Amino acid sequence: MHFLRNVLDHTSSKNRKEIAEYLKAVLYAYNAETAKELSEQFISKFEKTAKKAVTCFEDGIGDALTILAYPLEYRQRLRTSNMAERINEEIRRREKVIRIFPNEDAAIRLIGALIADFHDNWITDKRYLKMDIYHEWKKHINDPEKKVINL
Repeated sequence: MHFLRNVLDHTSSKNRKEIAEYLKAVLYAYNAETAKELSEQFISKFEKTAKKAVTCFEDGIGDALTILAYPLEYRQRLRTSNMAERINEEIRRREKVIRIFPNEDAAIRLIGALIADFHDNWITDKRYLKMDIYHEWKKHINDPEKKVINL
């Protein structure tokens, strides 16, 4: 995760392992309340010894924890950029075979065809995200009887 790396870039090597453990606990928390408590613990523990890391953490933790607003089944896939990286890797692999495009439109057609192919695979074969889970979650997001937290 990029946020984790950004915070660790502002950390000295002697604190890096301990800070990484705290960060992972915050980022992989089950719910927002737990994440908030762990964030406060992280800040109080490292505010004197790793000021730059704490500042970086405070600047980005809100964005990093937006994932907790979604169903648990989606968090792992949405937390990472693996999907985008995989598509980019496939585009680069195909582009190396062609080497030189006759014009910009040819490159755009190749990229469009690859993305359409990924889309077709996700629709028919392997679903990246199962939308039925999302639609069910969306119906009950503000239902007080279901006790779902709306972040």
